[in-house]
Amino acid sequence: MRISQADADDVAGLARLLWLNSSDEELERRAVDAFTNEFEQWWAARDDAHVAYVARLDQPELVGMAWVALVARPPKPGATSRMSGDIQSVFVLPEARGRGIGSALVKAAADHAIAAGALHITVHSGSKAVPVYERLGFESSPQLLQRHRD
Repeated sequence: MRISQADADDVAGLARLLWLNSSDEELERRAVDAFTNEFEQWWAARDDAHVAYVARLDQPELVGMAWVALVARPPKPGATSRMSGDIQSVFVLPEARGRGIGSALVKAAADHAIAAGALHITVHSGSKAVPVYERLGFESSPQLLQRHRD
């Protein structure tokens, strides 16, 4: 398994993984080629706030991804450079699961956020993945709240 930070050569593979990780309803509405074109435009225009890590096995094709969104926080006295990170869109192809790929991807993305200065890292997880995140040092927090749009 090879984990690396994604670059421009990985854009089509990332688009494919994002496509495969979408719900069936979304898949029916859009063609993968159209999504890939949109994603390529997003990638070209993005800043460094979203960083992807990718996994490969023996082949050059991507088998997994994890994203980290870096968010600058307002400064406080004595801490003018504050940042937080949010792990997003972790996905491993079904045939490649059970090999520690997802954990390695999350670790790489979290390490990137910490190296960039993140004070904390959050993740919104499905219930099946909670034990994986807990093994990686994530903890539940009663202070972390969310509001969904109506």
